[in-house]
Amino acid sequence: MTAPLSALFLREWRIARRVGGSGAMGVVFFLTLVVIVPFAVGPDPNLLSRIGPAILWIAALLASLLAFDRLFQADAEDGSLDLLHLSDTPLEVAVLIKCAAHWAATGLPLIIAAPFLGLMLQQEPMALAGVVATLFVGTPALTLVGAIGAAATVTVRRGGLLMALLVLPLTIPVLIFGVSASEAATGGAVPFLSPFAILCAISLAALALCPFAAAAALRNLGE
Repeated sequence: MTAPLSALFLREWRIARRVGGSGAMGVVFFLTLVVIVPFAVGPDPNLLSRIGPAILWIAALLASLLAFDRLFQADAEDGSLDLLHLSDTPLEVAVLIKCAAHWAATGLPLIIAAPFLGLMLQQEPMALAGVVATLFVGTPALTLVGAIGAAATVTVRRGGLLMALLVLPLTIPVLIFGVSASEAATGGAVPFLSPFAILCAISLAALALCPFAAAAALRNLGE
């Protein structure tokens, strides 16, 4: 069973790079948001240093939304989704593999770019390390939650806005504890491990629940 899953991962990774929001597009959007925000709040280094983790997290969240609507739509259009329904591999496992490939193609470049963009926001090395660590732990949860919205809107033409409305409320806990842990990395009243552990728990809960929810949505659409 390992060979089919590896083939599925490689296929989905290649598709995610080509169709509807590649990693480069997400990084460019990430960069655009980080550059625009200082124009709105002002060039004060102390202010940018204080709100930098929140800016990076919000930018990463919005950049990740770019490709969610294509997570299952391309498979629905070319008939691959029907083959996934009929294959011996459980649909939940197929959804998990697609999410892993999507994260590798779109989420991982955002994590790699975050330290360099954080320098534009006057972030110290400890703050940058905290942002990278929290993004590494939290962005898989964003992808898994996004899979639910993508599965629910797979048959809706131009359903990107509807998908965003479904996904954004569910990502608020990830955003809250991701920003809290990033800010705690530089010191403060809250220790770093407390919000970081909660962020890890959220990602593990998403790993356990979201593939089943997305697979159930895809099954209901196929009936």
